[in-house]
Amino acid sequence: MKPRILRIRILSVFFVVFALVLVFRLYTLQVIDRGDFLDKADRQYVQTSTNLFNRGSIYFKNANATIISAATLKTGYILAINPTKIKDIEVVYSKLNTIVALDHDTFVARAKKTIDPYEEIAKHLDEETAKKIDSLKLVGVSTYEERWRYYPQGPLASQVLGFVGYKGDELTGRYGVESYYNDILDRKNKDIYVNFFAELFSNIKSGTVSADEGDITLTIEPSVQGYLEKQLKKVSDTFSPTLTGGIIINPKTGEIAAMGAYPSFDPNAYQTEKSATVFINPLVQNIYEMGSIIKPLTMAAGIDSGTVTPTSTYNDQGSLTLNNYTIYNFDKRARGPGTSMQEVLNQSLNTGVAHVALKMGRENFSKYIRNYGLGEKTGIDLPGEIAGHIQNLKNNRDIEDATAAYGQGIALTPIETVRALSSLANGGTLITPHIVKSIQYKTGMIKTIKPDVGPRVLSEDTTQKITAMLTTVVDKALLNGQIKMDRYSIAAKTGTAQIARDDGKGGYFEDRYLHSFFGYFPATNPQYLVFLFTVYPKGVSYASHTLTVPFQEITKFLLSYYQIPPDR
Repeated sequence: MKPRILRIRILSVFFVVFALVLVFRLYTLQVIDRGDFLDKADRQYVQTSTNLFNRGSIYFKNANATIISAATLKTGYILAINPTKIKDIEVVYSKLNTIVALDHDTFVARAKKTIDPYEEIAKHLDEETAKKIDSLKLVGVSTYEERWRYYPQGPLASQVLGFVGYKGDELTGRYGVESYYNDILDRKNKDIYVNFFAELFSNIKSGTVSADEGDITLTIEPSVQGYLEKQLKKVSDTFSPTLTGGIIINPKTGEIAAMGAYPSFDPNAYQTEKSATVFINPLVQNIYEMGSIIKPLTMAAGIDSGTVTPTSTYNDQGSLTLNNYTIYNFDKRARGPGTSMQEVLNQSLNTGVAHVALKMGRENFSKYIRNYGLGEKTGIDLPGEIAGHIQNLKNNRDIEDATAAYGQGIALTPIETVRALSSLANGGTLITPHIVKSIQYKTGMIKTIKPDVGPRVLSEDTTQKITAMLTTVVDKALLNGQIKMDRYSIAAKTGTAQIARDDGKGGYFEDRYLHSFFGYFPATNPQYLVFLFTVYPKGVSYASHTLTVPFQEITKFLLSYYQIPPDR
């Protein structure tokens, strides 16, 4: 090949590559970074104290697939003064105070800092107020555009969302989704006055956009979340517990439609909270002894291992002594020989599930407990998740297995409890609970979170049998069948657990209980599983009296809201 032709071809290849780079860069500037450049254009005409705060958005999506803002940015103005230029403090204060209510002593103190050229006096002012201030043309007084994180739904799902606040000197996501997905939501501010062609050809080697920046859509359904929170508040108002919480989950996919706890907080005013403990999500970050809602897991393990069947019987003596400890049924009453496994669940008999666990054998029972995922993290996409404590099962004592069989002596997070219970509803597999539905990256790509196919922990035949047993509990035993629905089958169980002492004396409080409740429906093809718990409710002994009505109300709401077809 002649050198001249070779040079032409090389130049042609170079220009083609250059053109492709130019086209791609123009695309990123005009499409992907369009919003950023609009901001820059706007800021050429608006005085700003710093680069404007920027952050990705978080959305809810309702049952009609309508996008609803959960966390966004709000624009307003800062009122600031330059004390080095203010000559008459009282005159300036008087004029400003006619427009913005200002504390006199605070204003004077800041205005007297004559070596400081910048003091912020008020924030989050609207545009009309800023224009009035500017119209005064006061020397040493300025307004600056600002942006801040704003939560349009107020306190809704606050412990899921978290908030944006300072961690040291850095403004960043704190708690909840804001923290867990901070790398995706965070926006690295660039110099707002970059030459166009410098911007056009910058960062070509390292990539033209940040591939991990994006917006997030949650699995949380705002109407369902609101209804759950309403019921949690009712429980709190009625029984004055220290804490009440709940989760509504699709037991097949792990998508969480609602998750909340009361008391809660407003992320728009998190600074007003006296204790940071309210920011913690107790459904993920705290552990509790759950009580009798663990009994269906024990019974399912017994059925799955071939140890018992739903019609198996035992001699219920009302108590059982093991390793010098005696456990009792809730009423200390014996039901006698011929007590069936169905009655164990109907009447929530501690001795009955202890019988199942002991008959299974320590190694077999412990294997099922571990297979349910108890004692380990679920992998939910929220920060600070901890694992439950099931170390007692490592002790070589029958009493540990017996108490664990009815949910005492082992402490679990609500979310790992929900994951285990979901296996009863979905045919016997473990799910991965998750909060995020999809991520919309700045590059234009969308990542949809698909449910993981978890390990099988129970056979489908076992889950059908335990579901039928739990449906019988609702139809005949729970409040004597008062919440049975004619057109829908519901599988459910209550739990009442003693609360371990935290005063150094060991053992359990005699008068403090944790109430829990879970159920799924329609039982033949479960669409939702509802979990509720309340810690130390006052003036009531059993979960059937605190949580049955809230569960019933939530069930009716979900069946109607999602127009779920009846299965009866």
